Amino acid sequence: MPLHLIKLAVGCESIKDLKDRVAERMSAARKKGLPQHHIHVTRMVPKRGDEILAGGSLYWVIRGEIAAREKIIGIEPFRDKNGIGRCRILMRPMVIAVSPRPMRPFQGWRYLTEDAVPPDLGKAAAGTIAAMPEPMRRELRDLGLL
Repeated sequence: MPLHLIKLAVGCESIKDLKDRVAERMSAARKKGLPQHHIHVTRMVPKRGDEILAGGSLYWVIRGEIAAREKIIGIEPFRDKNGIGRCRILMRPMVIAVSPRPMRPFQGWRYLTEDAVPPDLGKAAAGTIAAMPEPMRRELRDLGLL
């Protein structure tokens, strides 16, 4: 059973904002001839990396709710130019919306077990929740209707 990470998407206001940010980074990487991976740098290296690489995703918290995920494809510890240990989390640059779930703020990242992850808002939900504009989904969730 894969293990997942959860992280705040600081500065993102919506899933569209996150998708735009990832697309911008991929465009910059393409221009530099770099691999097409979305990379997030964090200070701590996950100790349970093997479990994460067995099919885990990074779940993004946007404006107080778990809103999207990206598939993790690599974990690379490294030292920055000041000699401080860091970690690159490499992800497939495809942001997948998930069924929104409230989440309080926290620092860094946390592990998220398979039984705690929200389901994807995929084609099965097309025409319903997935087709709603994100602000409408948030408002309905806040009102307790979703």
